[in-house]
Amino acid sequence: MVIPVRELGATGLMVSRLGLGLAALGRPAYINSGRQEDFGTDRSVAAFERRCHEMLDAAYAAGIRYIDAARSYGEAEHFLGTWLRTRNPPMGSVTIGSKWGYSYVGSWRLDASVHEVKDLSIDTLRRQIGESRLRLGDRLRLYQIHSATIESGVLENESVLRELLQLRSTGLVVGVTVSGPAQADVIRRALDVDIDGVNPFQVVQATWNLLERSAGGALAEAQSRGWGVIVKEALANGRLTERGDGGRVALAAALSQPWADVVLSGAVTIEQLGSNLTALALTKQAGDWPDIAESPAEYWARRSALPWL
Repeated sequence: MVIPVRELGATGLMVSRLGLGLAALGRPAYINSGRQEDFGTDRSVAAFERRCHEMLDAAYAAGIRYIDAARSYGEAEHFLGTWLRTRNPPMGSVTIGSKWGYSYVGSWRLDASVHEVKDLSIDTLRRQIGESRLRLGDRLRLYQIHSATIESGVLENESVLRELLQLRSTGLVVGVTVSGPAQADVIRRALDVDIDGVNPFQVVQATWNLLERSAGGALAEAQSRGWGVIVKEALANGRLTERGDGGRVALAAALSQPWADVVLSGAVTIEQLGSNLTALALTKQAGDWPDIAESPAEYWARRSALPWL
């Protein structure tokens, strides 16, 4: 199976339609369902690094050319960096994206009372871009605000926006990720950012799945302006894999959206990745997908209640 490749908006970055997200592969606890079956009892750093490298090997061999990490994904950037150094894929053959704004504070414990802390300040941006570059070097091509919200005020923080604009001037593509019931409002706010006549942002990453579709219109607007669009949580943190077909239908629904450049797979086993890849072969039109949408408020309330396992 050949995975189609396209430009991420008008950024010049080439990405595969299906990408690999490392949120569940870089830390021992996460909110995806089924982790006990997937990982068993060995949650050591060494075991996770081996698993992450195996998944990256399989993804790259299958033709996946976008990898998504974040500072808060435990050791995900470190694991990705060691994979890049040992495998040394040709420069430009895979696009690497990461995010700043959350810090992992779980100390590699399943029973941590707090796993990550959010801080979208200029000090965090300056510290974390250095940390990301230390681990990923010049392979890092896309750097995104991690979960911008209206309440955070980050899209009105001139010092942060100017710093992001400076990073963009060095050749780094700058993006914004969004979460929560007001995703569409945040995307539209980001589209209107203006610093001396320039918008720092070129990419948006948002949750869209068969249960939560509220961002679709705003994502279409972003795509129409030349922004790249990345879809996360297409399987609703595992909720949609319980409806049969191993999530193929849910992933295919996201892939069918005309504004979606990349849909992230959160697979943590080779079998899951293989199942996810088969979604590319489904040819249904967007209007044929099952109507199981929840209200944004209901969806995000249920997501916030998911346990870290």
